[in-house]
Order: sequence, then C-alpha cells, then structure tokens
Amino acid sequence: MILPMLLQVADPQLPPSTGVFILATIVKMIAIFTLVMVGVAYSTFAERRISAWIQDRHGPNRVGPQGLLQVLADGVKNFMKEETFPAYSSRALFMLAPALAFIPAMLTWAVIPFGSPLPTPWGLIDLVVADLPVGFLFTLAISSVGVYGIVLAGWSSNNKYALLGGLRSSAQMVSYEIAMGMSTVCVLLLAGNVSLHEVIRQQAQMGWNALLLTVACFIFLVAAFAETNRVPFDLPEAESELIAGYHTEYSAMKFSMFPIAEYANMITASAMMATLFFGGWDIPFTHWDNVAPWTVLKSVLTFGAFATKVIFFVFFYIWIRWTLPRFRYDQLMALGWKVLLPIALLYVTIIATAVVALDKAGISRGPAFGAVLLGVNVVVMGGILFVLDKGRLLSPAYSRLDRARVERLRDSSRGRSVLADKGA
Repeated sequence: MILPMLLQVADPQLPPSTGVFILATIVKMIAIFTLVMVGVAYSTFAERRISAWIQDRHGPNRVGPQGLLQVLADGVKNFMKEETFPAYSSRALFMLAPALAFIPAMLTWAVIPFGSPLPTPWGLIDLVVADLPVGFLFTLAISSVGVYGIVLAGWSSNNKYALLGGLRSSAQMVSYEIAMGMSTVCVLLLAGNVSLHEVIRQQAQMGWNALLLTVACFIFLVAAFAETNRVPFDLPEAESELIAGYHTEYSAMKFSMFPIAEYANMITASAMMATLFFGGWDIPFTHWDNVAPWTVLKSVLTFGAFATKVIFFVFFYIWIRWTLPRFRYDQLMALGWKVLLPIALLYVTIIATAVVALDKAGISRGPAFGAVLLGVNVVVMGGILFVLDKGRLLSPAYSRLDRARVERLRDSSRGRSVLADKGA
C-alpha cells in the first residue's frame, strides 16, 4: 500500500519525491558496494595477470576460463584458513584494525558522481549516492581516517616489525596528505565550489584540469600512490625489511581485509583522479552530455566514460608497481617535504594570482580562460622540469656530496694508490 504511493509517476526531468529519493539512495548504495567489491576482487586478478605479462610468464589460468574464477578460489581459501591471535596482542583493536582500514575507502564513494542524472518515471535520479555540497572536503576528511587502521594493526599486534610498519605508515600518510590537499586547492580555485558536480561542470566548460593544472595533477598522483602504500611508496610493508609490515601477525580473512582495503583505496584514488583532473563522467570533445534534457543513453555513456577512466588509472597503478623500484625511506620523506610541498605552495600562489588577474580582466570562465591557464601551466611546468633535472634534488642515485668533493676524494684515492705502488 505504501510502496505504490511512494512510486507515483512524476516528470522524468524533475527531482523525485522524498520516498523515491530514499529508495533510490538505498539502491545506489547496494549497487556501488557491489561494483566496488567486484572491482577489488578482479583488480587482484588483473594485477597478477598484468605482472605475468610484464615479466613474460603465465599468470593464474587454471581455475575457470582464462583463470577468471581464481579470485573465487582465493576467497574460499581465506575463509577456510585458521584464525590466529598473537599471545600478547590487544585482541579488540587487533580485530577492529582491518575494518578501520577498509571502511574509509568505501565511504569516499558516497560523494563521487559516476554518471549524468538518470531520468525515471518517478523523477530525475542523480547518479551519486549523496550529493553533498561539501563533497570534496568530505573525501579529504574520510580518506585521512584510513591511517588509523594501519597504525592500530601495527601497535595491537605486539610485534616489532608490525609496529615499525605502522609508524612508517603514519609518518608517510601525514607527510603526503599535506601535499595532496594543497594540490587540490587549485582545483577549487577554478571550480569556485567544493561540490564535485561543480568540479565536473567547470572542466566541461574550460577543459580538463590535467591540462590546465598539470603540476597539481602530478602532485596529486604521486601523493595518491603514497596514500595507498603502493610501489614505489610501499615502505610500511617493505617485505624485504619488515616481513609483511603492519599485517605480519594477521591470518585468514583478517589478513585478506588489508589487501582488500589497499585495492579499494586504489580504485577510490583512481575515481578521485578521474573526477578532479580528467572530467569525471564527462565525455571528451562533446557537450551534449552536460546539458538537459537528460536521457538514459546519456547516463549509460557517461557511466561508461567514468568507468573507462577509472580502469585506466587502476592499470597505471599496477603498471608502476612492476616497473619502478622502492624508494629508500629518507628519499620518500625528502620527496614529500622538500619537493612536493614547496612546489604545491608555490603553484597555489601562481594559479591564484592568474585566476584573480583573469577575473579582473573580465575574461569569463570558458575556453579563453582555459587557454590562458594552459599557457601559464606550460611555462610553470618548463621551469619546474628545468630545476628538478636528473641528479640535482632527487634521484635513485641521490648523493649528499657535490661534484667538487667527489673529485677531491678521487684525487686523494689516486694519490694513495701511487704511493702504495712506489712502496711495493
């Protein structure tokens, strides 16, 4: 009796009634949770197959056609394993930590738009679980909570290797959260709003922020790798140093929750990258998908565009893992505090000055505004690449000795060799 009253037919282009809005929100929550969990499962499969392809070997290919059921077999295996608890661990926190690591990655999806509004017989449904006016600030706040799960996992295990992994993770995530937050200030300066819908609309008018704010895009990408503990920033795990880092003492499904959280964070970071810098669900080189009237075809195509961008960045995460070596810990901290943070602060100042100057000049937010910012961005990128050339500030072969000092040491070594030969 109540359900038919809630689902009364309305104008497809107008907002739905309260009852339809609540039902649609529940459906979207279930759909997003299901899609993300399936994506997490098959991201692990994709990682193993892509790594096998990169290393010229076979990946998992025995369970199901082309190995597609391998993730199901792995899940059953983890469910069947024995649950163990360290003798002197803090049991309550030890069990809570895996959930704290996983939940923030899922909560962030609540405010990420994944398609244009969907017209239905009961009204217009926004393809976002919760269209918060402060959606961007919500993502920053929730993503910063994820570190608690890792720190508690390391501390509650009562294991020195796990504790070191937790301490490393806390220092790393705090260091790179600042640079990540500062890089996104430039996005907010252009959008003039903290709503993710407004960020997408601004990119549809002016062009993708990856072109207009390339430096901010690069800083966000690097910080996202550090926030998700992926190579080359996987120092909290560091198998060659810390056994398995913060989850050394975990087993069965409690252990599995940490890889699940890592891949969920990876997908979430990919979705944020696509939304903030690559137009979100906007289809490039078109405008019809950004204006009413909304249709089911627009919703399907925009969702496909958004999913394609997210899948690309997930592949990029995997590609980088099997291409680059791990940083040393001092290099990791130096990159965050001595390179990324100063560049982010300087870049915010430059973009803010350019935006104010263009507004004072009477240039409206559109293609012309974007073209000027693109030119400014090219100049800034050229200057940064000139300063950060190979071997000066940061490189895998970084040395604290300048060239003159190295030459003096070499001359001294040659002199000792000559004296040794004469003595012989």
